[in-house]
Amino acid sequence: MACYVTHLESAIDGTHLAAGELQTMHKDRPLWVRYDLEAVASTFKKEMLLGREPTLWRYRELLPIADDQQIISLGEGMSPLLACTRLGKQLGLSDLWIKDESQLPTGSFKSRGMALAITMAHGFGVKRVALPSAGNAGGAAAAYGARAGIEAYVFMPADTPMINQYECVMGGAKTFVANGLINDCGRIVREGKERMGWFDLSTLKEPYRIEGKKTMGLELAEQFDWQLPDVILYPTGGGTGLIGMWKAFNELRAIGWLASDKRPRMVAVQSEGCCPIVTAFEKGDRFAELHQNAATIASGIRVPAAVGDFMILDAIRESGGCAIAVEESKIRNWMRTAMSQEGIAVCPEAAACVGAIEKLSASGWIKPNERTVIFNTGGAQKYVEAIRSDPRRIDLGQPVDWDWIEDV
Repeated sequence: MACYVTHLESAIDGTHLAAGELQTMHKDRPLWVRYDLEAVASTFKKEMLLGREPTLWRYRELLPIADDQQIISLGEGMSPLLACTRLGKQLGLSDLWIKDESQLPTGSFKSRGMALAITMAHGFGVKRVALPSAGNAGGAAAAYGARAGIEAYVFMPADTPMINQYECVMGGAKTFVANGLINDCGRIVREGKERMGWFDLSTLKEPYRIEGKKTMGLELAEQFDWQLPDVILYPTGGGTGLIGMWKAFNELRAIGWLASDKRPRMVAVQSEGCCPIVTAFEKGDRFAELHQNAATIASGIRVPAAVGDFMILDAIRESGGCAIAVEESKIRNWMRTAMSQEGIAVCPEAAACVGAIEKLSASGWIKPNERTVIFNTGGAQKYVEAIRSDPRRIDLGQPVDWDWIEDV
């Protein structure tokens, strides 16, 4: 089938680069994938989706794929969009939804980005990749690398959740932990590039993870019958998902698929333990400074310096959104609240978004009847350290105390 990619474009200065060859960054900043959207609009109609499987590949006219046989897939189905009436009522909202990315093949939204990144790397003949990861990206890279027959190296902070470490090892990736943060691990990848001959798969250091992540926005639009919500809260570390969704909404508007010109206010959510984007937003800066001594149990948003900082901040401001930091000490409580109210295995990063709604609803920034969406970027089961909560014990050598059980 036809591929509608025209070129790659530097996000920092608009320089055009060829799309038909392996690219990384321009002036140490990320690249956009650009499409002939007029051609897409003339050939890609909504009705065509009816006969396609419910996977992210259903939007292939808006993806950089020319040949379906090229695709490296683990069956990336559309993630469910779940109405959350009880949680919404507790937070003062009548129209709250969670899009549950934990049901993707590797248990997180990282399946989307890695499906595209590994597919494209494989198509360009890459044999070895490397990346830093503080959470789910490493496991996804290991899984998709294994699927493609690509050798993967993953470098992680030593306090990365153990499940994330285990899945990298079990996925066949050569996995290393280091006594530092994700930016320190990124330095290892960068310094080893020439010696090891690997392709750097770090966040936004290749252009295709954005294209995978943008399918969250494409799916959301389709699931809401092409009427976008009022507010999207997104846990923001490297920010690829937020950037990708904003790109998706712009592309959908350009091809005339949206029911109205309204686009969501994008909210970047971080923990007070690591909030460089929030600090830059509040100062009115376009670029963020390194957050010193970053610490949060929400490992996916523990990114002290994001290479796409200006892209995140541009999207937030263009949308009329904001960046907000929540209290680190309350994240576990918000996890329990969301899970006990709705039965959704909410990860710490998504729990931070629950806290952000609590603040933004109380201040009136989010109105009670506004349609609001949280992205649950991964399953709570991956965060054993965060969810540990011992059950109460019964001694079978004693009579069961039913009053005690009822009062617990």
